[in-house]
Amino acid sequence: MPNLVMYGLALTLLAGVLSGNFMLPMKFVRRWPWENLWLVFSVVSLLILPWILELFLVGNPGRIYASLTPGQLLLPFLLGVGWGVAQVLFGLSIARLGLALGYAVIIGLGSLGGTLVPLFFKHPEVFGTAHGAIILVGLAVMIAGIAVAAHAGSRREQGQKRAAGGGYALALALAILCGLMAPMVNYSFAFGQAIAEHAVQLGASPVCAGYAVWPVTLAGGLLPNLAYCFYLLTKNKTWGVFRGPWLAETSCASLMAVFWMGAIAVYGVATVYMGALGTSVGWGLFQIFNIITANVGGLVTREWSTAPKTALRTLYAGLALLTVATVLLAAGNR
Repeated sequence: MPNLVMYGLALTLLAGVLSGNFMLPMKFVRRWPWENLWLVFSVVSLLILPWILELFLVGNPGRIYASLTPGQLLLPFLLGVGWGVAQVLFGLSIARLGLALGYAVIIGLGSLGGTLVPLFFKHPEVFGTAHGAIILVGLAVMIAGIAVAAHAGSRREQGQKRAAGGGYALALALAILCGLMAPMVNYSFAFGQAIAEHAVQLGASPVCAGYAVWPVTLAGGLLPNLAYCFYLLTKNKTWGVFRGPWLAETSCASLMAVFWMGAIAVYGVATVYMGALGTSVGWGLFQIFNIITANVGGLVTREWSTAPKTALRTLYAGLALLTVATVLLAAGNR
């Protein structure tokens, strides 16, 4: 495997580690409810950090965006809006459908769609090759690993009650919709490369040019997240919480944002080093490393300390399948 592809694989692993751990600071929040924390996290991660990264690593944002057609900006923005809606639907779906089925449907569809859609539209010739067959087998093993890991999580959470609201059919429909929309952040990056190409033409490094795409994509994703946070803040009458002590909670929310945006930024660079299939195979690998890291982090922080041994064995089987899927997808990207 070429050195550059190996470097891209290592960066994808780093992105997965950052993404898999971005929720850890939330464990230290004591006073703020979810909507207050998520509002600060959303503003920092989806608005402030993307612009800082572009200004320092790309430069000339005004010239770059002025050189683009409205359609070249609108498509990644709208795909970002779709991903933002999926962010809101994720929590609602898990609460109503349960962890095992909800997680398997959402992450499974998101991983599958985020890998196959860019591959189908940008490199359809791969499907008729041996490498394409290896990628498809790797995707099948990945979906199996996600389902097994989700089942393990369900067995760990057996004693917890699900949130009320909505019937099973509606909950399943929400989960499917969420799974279909979740990879739109990857679609936006994959199909918004005209922005990166214009950045290169104006002097940006090809490795860093992708940072010009994220402010457009994530601005779209910010809108649904803001709308949902404003709704909850008004419904729960928690606006006043912002008037109290805020340093510790704001620091936790900002650290979450740094981890999450760091993961997205590193993933964007990794796709460049992974070659032509970076935004397809790279997405599948990113999801695998994300899931593995999150579950290993749960083991380290003793979230599984009271889980039955059968649940732990199931988790290890799921992680083993995801490891095999990693090898297959990396081999298919050669």
